[in-house]
Amino acid sequence: MSEIDLEQLTPRHIVQELDKYIIGQDDAKKAVAVALRNRIRRQRLPEEVRRDIVPKNILMIGPTGVGKTEIARRLAELSGAPFIKVEATRFTEVGYVGKNVDSMIRELVDAGVNMVKTEKMKGVEEKAKFLVEERILDALVPGAKPKGQQPRNIFELFQGTPQQRPSADEVERIRRKREEYREKLRQGTLEDFEIEIEMEERGQSMVMIPGMEDMGIDMSNILGGMLPKKKKKKRVKISEARKLLLPIESERLLDMDKVISEAIERVQNRGIIFIDEIDKVTSRSGKGGIDVSREGVQRDMLPIIEGTTINTKYGPVRTDFILFVAAGAFHVGKPSDLIPEFQGRFPIRVELNALTEADFYRILTEPKNAIIKQYKYLLQTEGVELSFTDDGLREIAHVAYSLNEKLENIGARRLYTVVEKVLEEISYNAPDTETKSLIIDREYVNSRIKDIAENEDLSAFIL
Repeated sequence: MSEIDLEQLTPRHIVQELDKYIIGQDDAKKAVAVALRNRIRRQRLPEEVRRDIVPKNILMIGPTGVGKTEIARRLAELSGAPFIKVEATRFTEVGYVGKNVDSMIRELVDAGVNMVKTEKMKGVEEKAKFLVEERILDALVPGAKPKGQQPRNIFELFQGTPQQRPSADEVERIRRKREEYREKLRQGTLEDFEIEIEMEERGQSMVMIPGMEDMGIDMSNILGGMLPKKKKKKRVKISEARKLLLPIESERLLDMDKVISEAIERVQNRGIIFIDEIDKVTSRSGKGGIDVSREGVQRDMLPIIEGTTINTKYGPVRTDFILFVAAGAFHVGKPSDLIPEFQGRFPIRVELNALTEADFYRILTEPKNAIIKQYKYLLQTEGVELSFTDDGLREIAHVAYSLNEKLENIGARRLYTVVEKVLEEISYNAPDTETKSLIIDREYVNSRIKDIAENEDLSAFIL
């Protein structure tokens, strides 16, 4: 992200952007907006001052389905920061079978490298398109390159084999034919024509060092050129060949050392890790056992959150300035059940509110990616125009809220279940229906889910 873009990310502007996707939760939005703005402020400072300013990590407390993950994800998208979401329950203390906490940093670095690589590939796309065109022309007009003879004896095998060079007339003929085909390619008249292209086979399995899987040390990469690269020929349409060859040629144009260097710098200074279900690794979060290590996971995470160096396959990565956002429902325990050192590393605490019926109605109508809008777009592909009346939307919101009250409260996720059930029949019949304009009102909503919603046994299983 450019400096100008970062300058535009004032706390107020960040909250406005988050409002497009998340309803309510103003306190949480303000907290993450200030945290992000502080990172921008830190970048402006001299190096000797900057290294003393560490990010203020955030602990989000609230029931499931109220927007904790969405806030963190949208924040990362907004700032162009490498981002990953991990579940605290997947980690175990060192010595137990399970994921090591260090793996979250390695995953973040992978995300950062992929992010930078994608950006750089867009920058060389035009040059890559020209190289793809050349490879397609090589397949359409063979004979442009000198052909090598098979070695006749063991000496030629090591010394190289003589090459047959085409005559001047042959070279001119091939050149004219290439230009003729180039013109046709650019006009798009050969897109359905099949050609044979040669591609390197990507190794399906990594040769891993036992016990070093988390490190991502791949012996096949270390051996490099010592292992022969397999090539295979594929017969595809030219339109398909463009899609296959463009990322390959783009990647060849990149300086991967620079990509990795920039990615590590971005991870170290702008990376965001969202740790969900943090309440599940407290000592009071449930029954313990000899195979469960809860506080041990917190203790293993502590050095990473405080700041340490983690070795990755791309090199060492410092975690001092990575922003950690932890979240949990804390139904059983409370934040004070976390070990004191862990609590101290999350100085900013925000409580997210349970969603009301009015919130559900707003979630259906206001967000940029509202589920109602998603269904309208999906059914438009079948030529079906879907429209919702106000009373229909309010009835969906009422049913979802009531189900959360009667059953387990799963927040906004309940809306997806209810809407899916309401529109199930329409989605099924859309390709064959003659009625191309459908109205979803309160009466239709009740006809689809009222009986199920009122029957507690049925709704527990279906909704």
